[in-house]
Amino acid sequence: MLKGIILVFFGACSFGILSTFVKLAYHEGYTLGDVTGAQAFFGAVILWTLFFFQTKTRKYKAKAIETKTPWWQMVLAGTCTGLVSVFYYQCVKLVPNSVAIILLMQFIWMSILLEFLIFKKKPSGLQFIAILLVLGGTVLASGMVETSIKSLSLTGIGFGLLAAVCYAGFLMLSGKIGNEYPPLKKSALMITGACILIFIIFPPTFLFNGALSGSLLKWGLIIAVFGTVIPPLFYAEGVPRIGTALSSILSAAELPVAVMMAGFVLQEQVSFLRWVGVFVILSAMVIPNLKYLRRPA
Repeated sequence: MLKGIILVFFGACSFGILSTFVKLAYHEGYTLGDVTGAQAFFGAVILWTLFFFQTKTRKYKAKAIETKTPWWQMVLAGTCTGLVSVFYYQCVKLVPNSVAIILLMQFIWMSILLEFLIFKKKPSGLQFIAILLVLGGTVLASGMVETSIKSLSLTGIGFGLLAAVCYAGFLMLSGKIGNEYPPLKKSALMITGACILIFIIFPPTFLFNGALSGSLLKWGLIIAVFGTVIPPLFYAEGVPRIGTALSSILSAAELPVAVMMAGFVLQEQVSFLRWVGVFVILSAMVIPNLKYLRRPA
């Protein structure tokens, strides 16, 4: 149980780190299609390379694996990951960053609601309290309390909520299907689905127009590692161990990490109130997991 908690937590932290590098790539003039396409393409290449390397090891050959989930279903499920990137990055263009983050963080209650509606699994009292703390901490940590917003784009709000729904779907699918696959193969199949979808929406012109000869190669590799290699791989191993409810709460680690990276790396001003929000979110992640942290791994 503890191993699953650690894996999901660090997978979420990786998502938090990702946003800083995405902003740096945008500052250098790269487009939504460039960033999402490079992220998915290099992520798929890295995951499949790691998987084929793993198949050469004696330890992997010794295992007889019976797969019940067709590979194409795993690829199809991976489109949720691609849609998260597309919808969220489009949302950021249309509404303030603080609002976009809050919209994305709605995946916390959405994922638990989906699990209740589909699998009839009710959240525990501690999990419910943690959800409320996470949502309250999100408002503080995002800086929305200190921001005066007179009007918001309804289209932007729609894209943000769609990103949250897709993120919730990704969490649920990671824990419910394809668990008989090795984590590397499961992640590679899902990211392949994300890559195919993104290439349909944004044709991969960056592969031929010389963009990779510039800094897109660097940003593409960095964003791929933190956005499409570490999180799906860690989630594929961790979510089935602890369930969707705990995973959604732990995934809130993305926001505190994003705030800290913005303060330390991008040198953005992070007020005391936002740090209070970070502390509230971290507390919310610890509360429902205390009983597991007391146990040996």
